[in-house]
Amino acid sequence: MSKKKRKSGNRKPEVKAQETVHRSESRTTASRPRDARNRKTHPLDNWLLGLAVTGIALTAYLTLVAWFGERPAFCGAESECDLVQQSRWSVLLGVPIAFWGLLTYALLARLLWRLRTRPASWQLALTVAGIGAAVSWYLTVVSVLDIEATCTYCLISFAIMNVLLVLLLVRRPAHMPEHAWEKSLPVPVFSSVLVVALLFMHFSGFFHPAAGPEKPYLKALAMHLRDADARFYGAYWCPTCQKQKEMFEASAYRLPYVECSPDGRTGPMNFTCVANEVKDYPTWVIGGRRHVGLLDVDRLATLSGFEGPAGTTPEN
Repeated sequence: MSKKKRKSGNRKPEVKAQETVHRSESRTTASRPRDARNRKTHPLDNWLLGLAVTGIALTAYLTLVAWFGERPAFCGAESECDLVQQSRWSVLLGVPIAFWGLLTYALLARLLWRLRTRPASWQLALTVAGIGAAVSWYLTVVSVLDIEATCTYCLISFAIMNVLLVLLLVRRPAHMPEHAWEKSLPVPVFSSVLVVALLFMHFSGFFHPAAGPEKPYLKALAMHLRDADARFYGAYWCPTCQKQKEMFEASAYRLPYVECSPDGRTGPMNFTCVANEVKDYPTWVIGGRRHVGLLDVDRLATLSGFEGPAGTTPEN
């Protein structure tokens, strides 16, 4: 009996260890359903993600159109949409502004997907959406007041980003103390104000004169050429055409430019260019007369009969 007792006594630590493991496993298994219930998605999550994906599709389309030198659908030459798409505000740091919107929507989509299971992602998602909405407001105000034209695509993106921001505010994980309003709002508000201030400084010419305000003489000449029914035929891949535009600095988007290669360098030529027998770039048609090659500002003013606003010169 004593040997049996000793043997059974020797087994007790092993049995206790096994029982401990079984209890921990059972607790882990029992906790899994509760964790799954805690990760249940919010009713707004699908709407938020759907809006972000829609924004990605829209800005991806506008980015590709800009990179290939084409016009968006339903955005005809010299239309309000075309004026906005060709304006100096349509490019930031050498990249189409739509591309920056694409990056913003893509980052938002990633954060919104994480938000479904990780409420801590809400703060960063709110900051990104706040910056996106602030930039949309800035560009929309510029479009209305400075360009004096609106673009349907831009207004759709404006609506998407602002609805995203509002829904994210409603989606706030109120049960988490760190997401109280007084803790959550300062970072998005400060970040939005900072980004818009930097954009304003950029487009005011603070960092580079070519991105800044239009010179009165160049602006008036570009508008005169357009009003006089002059035409500037070129191609996006033509270096001389780019030099011609650079002469007008921030007013280049006002030129009566016609893109002759909307489908790429090997694609078919624009019908307007074919009808006018354009074979070399750039080609100017001013007053019914054809001029091939780079024309400086003074020459364009002379050919079109432009005198310029009083007290202005090509340098100001």
